[in-house]
Amino acid sequence: MLDEKRVRIITGHYGSGKTEFAVNYTFALAATGKKTAIVDLDIVNPYFRSREIEPAFTEKSIRVIASSIKGPGADIPALSSEINTAFHDKSYEVVIDLGGDKVGARALGRYHEYLSEEPYEMMFVINANRHETQTPEDVIKYINGIEESSRQKITSLVNNTHLCGETQLEDILRGQKLCEEVSQILGLPIKYVVVHKSLVDKVPPGIQGAIFPIDIYMTKPWE
Repeated sequence: MLDEKRVRIITGHYGSGKTEFAVNYTFALAATGKKTAIVDLDIVNPYFRSREIEPAFTEKSIRVIASSIKGPGADIPALSSEINTAFHDKSYEVVIDLGGDKVGARALGRYHEYLSEEPYEMMFVINANRHETQTPEDVIKYINGIEESSRQKITSLVNNTHLCGETQLEDILRGQKLCEEVSQILGLPIKYVVVHKSLVDKVPPGIQGAIFPIDIYMTKPWE
């Protein structure tokens, strides 16, 4: 079910759940026994950053590469030279959690040279409940902005439509309809349909994309 390309980039609108998906994806990748690293390139959003749960990654022998300013509360957008390791050391399977707007996506642009030399998967996470990604036109506009800033192309879509703990099957199916419309317009495949484990059995068969069950690891810092 997991992508075969060594480098996987995950991006999406703020609040889409891209980091939750990135965390679950990284854990699933490490569970296959592969040497795994997660690169936190989300240097804009102060909440829901993958590096916030670094101990959980460490327990699973996953390498965390993040800001050069150490400490979970460090909000200074400083990129570590260690990020180069993710591209040079081919022994690692890499997941990149990328900031979900034009400004955040620019962080990836500086690694364009590396990515032009190696095939990658760049997944755009869609949550139909987010104000700026509720129509195909909105989603496509957002994708175009991220592609322009990052200098890379989105290769697939991920349906992660949710309402946090209030998510119902109807939310997922509504998001799926939006993803299918965007998929048809752009010619991009729907790679995954993200579903909390409690709802997996309710998803109808034949849905486009592989069902990706998740647990919730990211919580608001004030909870």
